Amino acid sequence: MAQLKLEFRGHTALLTMSNPPANTWTRETLTALRDTVRELNQNKSVYALVITGEGQKFFSAGADLNLFANGDKAVASDMARIFGEAFETLSQFRGVSIAAINGYAMGGGLEVALACDIRIAETQAQMALPEAKVGLLPCAGGTQNLAWLVGEGWAKRMILCGERLSADKALQIGLVEEVVGTGEALAAALALADKVAEQSPSAVTACKKLIQQGRHGHINAALPLERELFVGLFDTKDQVEGVSAFLQKRPPHWVNG
Repeated sequence: MAQLKLEFRGHTALLTMSNPPANTWTRETLTALRDTVRELNQNKSVYALVITGEGQKFFSAGADLNLFANGDKAVASDMARIFGEAFETLSQFRGVSIAAINGYAMGGGLEVALACDIRIAETQAQMALPEAKVGLLPCAGGTQNLAWLVGEGWAKRMILCGERLSADKALQIGLVEEVVGTGEALAAALALADKVAEQSPSAVTACKKLIQQGRHGHINAALPLERELFVGLFDTKDQVEGVSAFLQKRPPHWVNG
């Protein structure tokens, strides 16, 4: 789909939101995102996913509010469902997902970044969840993922008070992990994705599952699973290759299995 461009850079899949002027989400692009991530999950040569926006001003401004202008609950229900499916599928991507925030990330545009594992923002980027300003709320994971990342206080400032953050403030509170110069987010994200390719894909999948497990239950439930998945890695070829390569002082050659 032209509005969601997919290309491959080595072991990294690059998704570019391309719906000018503000890279807004539509039902079609959300469906494409969901289906693309599902396909990437089956592609053993893909270890990382980078998502960015086309152009110099917007990462994404979220949903086109024209969709909700007539107050049709059926349309709202359908859009909320597909937003959830798309971003939850992204969150569950088996590899590492990185948002290269190259401009404004508003509403659903910030929520897609929140669904990623790591966020890199350009210095001029601004982030907000302004849905309450128009009588709505963030329905694609925003209330949950934002609070998890930055704490309840800052989540309430952004969602309940409509506070918009600069990239530097976002870095300060933990909303993004890195701030780079204008035009540098994509290169920084791709460089980080290259580091992912140095890791065992099987180990990365298991580690990501464990890290995110903490959101859903008590640590006492996650710790036995941590040990179980550690032992399970010994059924993989990558575990043998990783240890062997280290001991032989050579780069590993992963097979993702």
